[in-house]
Amino acid sequence: MLADRGYDADWFRDALKDKGIKPCIPGRKSRGKPIKHDKRRYKRRNRIEIMFGRLKDWRRVATRYDRCPKVFLSAVALAATVMFWL
Repeated sequence: MLADRGYDADWFRDALKDKGIKPCIPGRKSRGKPIKHDKRRYKRRNRIEIMFGRLKDWRRVATRYDRCPKVFLSAVALAATVMFWL
């Protein structure tokens, strides 16, 4: 899981590890002991943020017109597919 420094908490890291998820969260500057994380993968998280920003340009997705989760997920998948091809 990629996250920024705001999600740096020991209880959050432990909960992720209990579920089998490897966290990639850098430690806060005020943390005494530095925490190891994959710097290359962390730098690439902006791609994910850019994708969510582009998805919000689609009015149907941003305002969540579709109340049914399946229809909403299909609208997100359709928007992501169109963005990929353009």
